[in-house]
Amino acid sequence: MAITIEKSGDAVKKLGDLIKDIRIAMLTTVEADGVLHSRPMATQEVEFNGDLWFFTSAASGKAHEISSDQRVNLSYSGKDDNLYVSVSGTAQLVRDKDKIKELWQPMLRAWFPDGLDDPNLALLRISVEKAEYWDSPSSTVVKVVGFVKALATGKPANIGENKEIILDEAVTQRR
Repeated sequence: MAITIEKSGDAVKKLGDLIKDIRIAMLTTVEADGVLHSRPMATQEVEFNGDLWFFTSAASGKAHEISSDQRVNLSYSGKDDNLYVSVSGTAQLVRDKDKIKELWQPMLRAWFPDGLDDPNLALLRISVEKAEYWDSPSSTVVKVVGFVKALATGKPANIGENKEIILDEAVTQRR
């Protein structure tokens, strides 16, 4: 069962701490026909305050999908520590030149050869509503022992911590 943490500075800090070292997320959008579409995106390195930022082309498929349905999901997976985070929120295409300059990094030229002069250069701002995370013991031996114990006792395996973090009060009111 998930434990809910209400919107607070603590919830924002907890989510920021969970994803700060995971650079790539899988962004899922909804296509016009309702099919889900996922692709890897590099989270921009900025202190998390409830919004996540990504560079994109305003002419991309994801930009068109978001113009029709702003609901998105981001999936983060810790490379070495068995941490999994699912983030739900709404996306908005942002063409603010000052914000683009603030977040710009030279390596982005690989995707945007014209740099800051690219006419389609834009940002996606994901306003996080809620997140859920699973943090399991990182040792394979610990996991195997837990599964064997569960099989022997008939009780569910304890595979780690699972909690839900609510950042948007409207989510709590819809429940």
